[in-house]
Amino acid sequence: MARDRTPFRRRNRAVAASVAALTAGGIALAETPVSAAGLPKGHDVSSHQRNVNWQQSKAEGARFVYVKATESHTYRSPYFGQQYNGARNAGIIRGAYHFALPDKSSGRTQAAYFVRNGGAWTGDGWTLPPALDIEYNPYDKKHKCYGLSKPKMVSWIKSFSDETKRLTGRRPVIYTTAHWWNTCTGGSRAFAANHALWVARYDAADAGTLPGGWSFWTIWQYDNGGALPGDQNLFNGSLSGLRKFARGA
Repeated sequence: MARDRTPFRRRNRAVAASVAALTAGGIALAETPVSAAGLPKGHDVSSHQRNVNWQQSKAEGARFVYVKATESHTYRSPYFGQQYNGARNAGIIRGAYHFALPDKSSGRTQAAYFVRNGGAWTGDGWTLPPALDIEYNPYDKKHKCYGLSKPKMVSWIKSFSDETKRLTGRRPVIYTTAHWWNTCTGGSRAFAANHALWVARYDAADAGTLPGGWSFWTIWQYDNGGALPGDQNLFNGSLSGLRKFARGA
């Protein structure tokens, strides 16, 4: 994903992840999106996409979408309402994500701000679990890991997760890359058991291991442009599996 305030697009993102495993109700997935044509298609959007034509997205095959809600503890996307509610009205399963800036405030503070400003969850079958977007610092190349040591980064993520779980009843999906995870958390295995993985990886030539501890991905962001507005994603399972995931099964 990207910050909202300028047209910055992933200058520092590394791609990651070999793809070979399953999620609940899922099917085996090969190394390219072409071989995954039967999986539910989705996308993610932010204020860069502005007012999205959701009926067109549905017609293009979108079955789910993540919408940027917040960044740090001070920013809420001005397009969040149009995007989040518009997707639901079009019959698309949707969820909200938070762009983390761990150098600005605590994980607990940012989780609380996120939930107050769009990151809530309900088991209605139309709401994906809240998602944490954590990646290289787009504002300061010299402090790619936000000036945090590996243990402090792990603690920050845990704080965000614990507060999100306390407020919503669900652990956040974690969006990241293997490269960032290994660099900034030391390949921590502390989250794989109870956090769904949303992995970014664009080129089959860049296949590698999944972030620490995860043996499969739940969502794959495989391109930052395509038929759907924003970034292109796949859900690693069936449409019924996607609905169960939304409900919390």
